[in-house]
Amino acid sequence: MLPSGDAGDYLLAMALAPEEIERYARHLVLAEVGGPGQARLKAARVLVVGAGGLGAPLIQYLAAAGIGTIGIVDDDTVSLSNLQRQVIHGTPDLGRPKVESAADAVARLNPHVAVVPHPFRITPDNAVDLIAGYDLVADGSDNFATRYAVSDACFHARRPLVTAALGRFDGTLTTIRAHETGPGGTPNPTYRCLFPTPPPPGSVPACAEAGVLGALAGVMGSLMAMEVIRAVAEFGEPLVGRLLMVDARSMRFETLSYGWDPDNPLNGASAE
Repeated sequence: MLPSGDAGDYLLAMALAPEEIERYARHLVLAEVGGPGQARLKAARVLVVGAGGLGAPLIQYLAAAGIGTIGIVDDDTVSLSNLQRQVIHGTPDLGRPKVESAADAVARLNPHVAVVPHPFRITPDNAVDLIAGYDLVADGSDNFATRYAVSDACFHARRPLVTAALGRFDGTLTTIRAHETGPGGTPNPTYRCLFPTPPPPGSVPACAEAGVLGALAGVMGSLMAMEVIRAVAEFGEPLVGRLLMVDARSMRFETLSYGWDPDNPLNGASAE
């Protein structure tokens, strides 16, 4: 952790170029961020899973905030139907790999941010090794197989996870720090404490079948970015053990509390 006060200001001067100090001026005057917090953002390595509806605004705001290295995992290419909500891509990007399009957008927005493209699908076989190279993971994937693979790997790699999901007019967001314990010494809940098993195949229609409100992806992706930035800069209360639920039809935000399940297979009472 970087020290505060004069020492933190000194480290900031060493860590940030003059142009960066001007770029992040509105962060630097926030007492909760300041020089030490901005230096943490610059030093951070964040892996974003998915450069789609959630990943597009998430990547943009992480880059704007000065996250030093952003890894992007996505094996898809840009299609015309993506552009209604995946705002990091544009019409000239049609047919391009999403990791390339997103990397170019980050370079235009903030040349001080490094992007590491991972143009493949994350699986239980490659997830732990990939995640171990980053400080925090933000999962905006659109399928349950990836969500479970990522959440399990984050536990084994001992990395925090910010994970969100979109419905037609609703979204959810939570933070998983299952490798840590809560204030009372009880393990923090895993993703499997919240959702023990995936729904049966075909029971949840895909986005192409059900549709999704484009601006909702922007709201939820921005909330993901805020959760990541708060975790890296070390201020605020993370959504650990809390599921934020957003209903775009009624513009209602609610929070559901959930806890550790001793029967879960990762950090449960009988887990190996």
